[in-house]
Amino acid sequence: MKTRITAVCAAVIGACAAPLTAAAAPLDNIAFQWTHSHAGVATGFLSEIVSFDSLSQTLWVAGVKGVDVLDARSGASLGFIDTTALGSINSVAIHGGIAAFAIESTVRTQPGVVTLYDTRTRTLLAGTHTISVGALPDMLTFTPDGSKLLVANEATPSVYGTLTSQAGSFPRSYGAAAVDPAGSMSIIDMGTRSVSATATFAGAPESGSHIRKNTGMDYEPEYIAVNAAGTKAFVTLQEANAVGIVNLQTGTTEAVVGLGVKDFSAPGNRIDPLNNATNSLQSVNVKGLYMPDGIAAFQAGGQTFIAMANEGDFREDDGERVAAGSAGLGATAPLQNLRVSATDSSAGNLYAAGARSFSIRDENGNLVYDSGEILDREAMALGIYDDARSRDKGVEPEGIEVVQLGGRTFAFVGLERTTSSAVAIFDVSDPANTSFVRMLRTTGDISPEGLKAYTLDGGVYLAYSNEVSNTTTVYQLSPVPEPGSWALMMGGLLGLGALARRQRR
Repeated sequence: MKTRITAVCAAVIGACAAPLTAAAAPLDNIAFQWTHSHAGVATGFLSEIVSFDSLSQTLWVAGVKGVDVLDARSGASLGFIDTTALGSINSVAIHGGIAAFAIESTVRTQPGVVTLYDTRTRTLLAGTHTISVGALPDMLTFTPDGSKLLVANEATPSVYGTLTSQAGSFPRSYGAAAVDPAGSMSIIDMGTRSVSATATFAGAPESGSHIRKNTGMDYEPEYIAVNAAGTKAFVTLQEANAVGIVNLQTGTTEAVVGLGVKDFSAPGNRIDPLNNATNSLQSVNVKGLYMPDGIAAFQAGGQTFIAMANEGDFREDDGERVAAGSAGLGATAPLQNLRVSATDSSAGNLYAAGARSFSIRDENGNLVYDSGEILDREAMALGIYDDARSRDKGVEPEGIEVVQLGGRTFAFVGLERTTSSAVAIFDVSDPANTSFVRMLRTTGDISPEGLKAYTLDGGVYLAYSNEVSNTTTVYQLSPVPEPGSWALMMGGLLGLGALARRQRR
């Protein structure tokens, strides 16, 4: 009997030995799955934001004119939802079989709407399915338990405030815009499907430094992240170089935190300020305003951290963007063509938009880590750095997603301005000691904007939508367990149990 048990043990060990002795590190087996082109879906459709529905196992891709629904396994298109009757769609988020669309009004300074869809039927949800929110709802996300839906209402004015400081002097100041709805975050109670609170940011307690409020516009919420407990939301106020912290239990803004500046003359923070067809990283006497776009919250050591993609952004009309060599600023080579903020810069004291990096902060907004020059440098090494963006914001990190794999935590950062699609991967398991892992590059894709990780059939995947190429691409981050090996192992273990019982008799 011992011989038979030993034989079964050997069979079980044999089935499992290879994976155990050759255990791969997280991301060692990352593999391209498919790319879907949205060409021909609808005139003017641009692949921007992607979300995953576990019930129907589909990816929902939003892009101006509506939502293209894809099979998450194959990338095949399953249908298109046209939203143009209501306005332009900016974002989609999914939880528990409900897909929420953020749609701006045809007159964008007027209130927008959130519409709710059943992901199985791809039709409007029964009962209340359209909810009025603030002007230009730009992004939305559910709290972890799905009880609340949070909407970032960017509220961009049609015409910005006019110059109030002396013409030609720096820094410049702009008055309030004539029509400029307040930037806000709507909190929708999913139980009642109604707005339970609207958090605004003007007048909230302030901390940190370099909050920009003289740009001719109100705060413009861009992106939202939520802590694991679902009690706090972190809202990027991109043009203001700040993040708003909202208490979701009271529905009020606790603080607006200025994110400070990055010193491009410090070691490891070099930039390329020249559009001269040559990659030339240099330490320069310029500071960068972080101005994050995408944001993601994650846990490490029992604490909440927020990861930010520091894209940078001037006013939509570029009214505050000037060359550093302009009269009144007088910068000389190599900085004369560098685009800087007219509302922050003065002669010999230049401020550029964006930090050309991704960074990690604690839940109070204190800087824990910044990637320095890594993003630009790695894009250059791969030959995908777009030199035409050198004088502006470099590779422009925009979207961000945080994923847990094999006991580690990774941040995926989409780079909007490389010559082919690039997503930088960082190990953020220990936030203060974050390390660069690799760059994920996909030929044919350009400008990843939205990123979404999801689990399917036991494997972990990353989907990202590419605005310029109008495509959506999926990578497998971790392998799906092999059914044969697991079945053999489990069968062997069951056999062991049966033999052991017989032996005891």
